[in-house]
Amino acid sequence: MTKIHPTILVVNDDGITAPGIKCLMEAMQELGRVVVVAPDSPQSGMGHAITVGKPLRFDKVDIYEGIEMYSCSGTPVDCVKLAVNKVFKGRKPDLCVSGINHGLNNSINVLYSGTMSAAVEGAIESIPSIGFSLDDYTLQADFSHSIKYVKEIAAQVLKNGLPAGTLLNVNFPATPHIKGIKISRQANAKWAEEFDERMDPHKRPYYWLTGVFQLNDGGEDTDVWALENGYVSVVPVQFDMTAHHAIPLLHSWTFNV
Repeated sequence: MTKIHPTILVVNDDGITAPGIKCLMEAMQELGRVVVVAPDSPQSGMGHAITVGKPLRFDKVDIYEGIEMYSCSGTPVDCVKLAVNKVFKGRKPDLCVSGINHGLNNSINVLYSGTMSAAVEGAIESIPSIGFSLDDYTLQADFSHSIKYVKEIAAQVLKNGLPAGTLLNVNFPATPHIKGIKISRQANAKWAEEFDERMDPHKRPYYWLTGVFQLNDGGEDTDVWALENGYVSVVPVQFDMTAHHAIPLLHSWTFNV
């Protein structure tokens, strides 16, 4: 009997030529047939944005020998949507993996992340999905120590599946001396943002977003704690944003209309 290999969609937000997606693609080749659909330029911080006001360009490209690859002018979420509709033509791949992102997507960052939003879109399409990120923002980032964890986590998802409406947010510490994997929760943290005001040559102000990451959580079961202590953090994420615990409170209100 012929063994059927899984089909794996690889996406990212750093762009189709980023080192992180090359590492992820190579790791996934050991697990199945790889199809890459990625932005033609960096799309970090795009969150779950989609392109609605202009046409999208979608081109097959030949960057790495033997890999089916497509470059998209849109956002990471656009990439997943186009992959499902135009590449797979309604058939679903067995797995969607996004990354490996240059920089962490732990805690509140998951809301802003193009990497994670691509994985969320995969989960919305009922595809088992994982977002991978590394605590190194440089183009010279060393992904080598994360590869065996990427393959093992992806293999577990392919073998066991994920609950409906759920995906995984996986973050790697920068250290090559990883202690293991911690199943974690999202830490309670936020960005204390500031805008650095500067002047252009025409004396008009412009602004650069800056900020400080504020951790308001001392728990040892969080993604922040895991990463600070040399572990890979694995957080199950859902796209149902209903605050179920608040529904009883709202039922207790009296609406005078």
